[in-house]
Parts: sequence; structure tokens; C-alpha cells
Amino acid sequence: MSTSESLIAHLIELRTRLLHSVIALLLIFVCLFPWASDLYALLAQPMLSKLPEGGQMIATDVTTPFIVPLKVTMMAAFLIALPYLLYQVWRFVAPGLYEHEKRLIVPLIAASVLLFFCGMAFAYFVVFPVVFGFITASAPVGVAVMTDIDKYLSFVLSMFMAFGITFQVPVAVVLLVRMGMVSIAKLREIRPYVVVGAFVIGAIFTPPDVVSQFMLAVPLWLLYEAGIVVANWLQPKPSP
Repeated sequence: MSTSESLIAHLIELRTRLLHSVIALLLIFVCLFPWASDLYALLAQPMLSKLPEGGQMIATDVTTPFIVPLKVTMMAAFLIALPYLLYQVWRFVAPGLYEHEKRLIVPLIAASVLLFFCGMAFAYFVVFPVVFGFITASAPVGVAVMTDIDKYLSFVLSMFMAFGITFQVPVAVVLLVRMGMVSIAKLREIRPYVVVGAFVIGAIFTPPDVVSQFMLAVPLWLLYEAGIVVANWLQPKPSP
């Protein structure tokens, strides 16, 4: 097969995988759309539960009450379709990989997706109640806490991304070790710097209260330690 024919075959395969991915995403979105308002209510529950009695969220733009639930539905559709989307990516790149690369990549991708979902769940069930409780309790007397739903969505998505990426630390550590870029001994040596960096990241990506910062920094440090343990376990043992 000539170079041009090979390129055309790859482009056709890429188009097929993209088409399958888009169709799957749209089908899931259409199925979820009737429950768009319910999905937003579920996402807003951690904030609503911490508002004073009679408190509510507001929409300051004309189209926000329609657009925001639409965005939430699209996000939910993407998360549900993510395993299938990654499978399409895998179908495209797998023919060009060696067997040992396939054995490494598949578990890492699966672990990465699972850890990202775990990070989002940790943010939703553990961090949000603490953060929103702190925010509403800190409001001065006479100030009604009524968050705009679009700004709330932006805040929630940024927190989901922060914790989802944070929970990727074990995967990153294992990859660095397996690629020979860093040794287990070096990872243990830089542990104090990692702990300091974890608290700096916690201070940047969470609201300005100590509890929230600890709730990001401590998991980041523990996940780093877990990555070292897993990388050490996967490291080939020397022959006796």
C-alpha cells in the first residue's frame, strides 16, 4: 500500500470513529434531555441544601434558565458516553501499538477514567457540602445568599476538573516510572516538596478556608503515595 493510500485509509478510519462517537453522544443527550431540569436540580442539591430556609438560586440572564440545564445535560451525556468514546479512540490507535504497549495502556486508561469519576464523586459528596456550608455561614448579617445558576455551574465544573485531575496522580506516577523518567527512590526523595506543592494547589483551586484546602491537598498527597506503591509493585523484579 502506498503512502497516500495509507493516509486515506487512516483518515477514513478516523472519520468512522468520530462519527460513531458523535452519534453515541447525541443519542444519549437526546435521551437525557427531558430530564434536563432534574439533572440540574441534582447538581445544585449540595448548594440548595445549605441555603437558609426560603433561599433559592437565581438566573440573571434571559436565556440562562434554558441554557444552563442544557449544559448540564450535555456534560452528563459526555460522562455516560466516555467509556464508549475512549473505546473508539482505542480502536483507532491500537493497530499501531506494540503488544506490550497495549498491555500497559488499557489498564491505565481504565484506571484514569475510574479515578476521574472518583474525583468528581469526592467533590460532590464530600467537598461541596463543606464548601457551601462555609460560604453560606460566612455571609454577613442582612446579606441573602442567592447564587446565579450560571456562575454556580462554572464553579462546580472547575471543582470537578480540579478533583478529577488530582485523582490522576497515581496514573501519572506509574507512567513516569514505567517510561524510565523517574525512579521510585527519587519519588520518595521529593516527597516533602510534593506535600508542600499539594497544599499550594489546594490553596489555589479551593475557596479560602483551611478545611477546603486540606480536602484537596491531603487526597493529592495520599494519591501520590498510592502511585508510588503501585509503581513499585508493577516494576519488574530482578531475576534471582
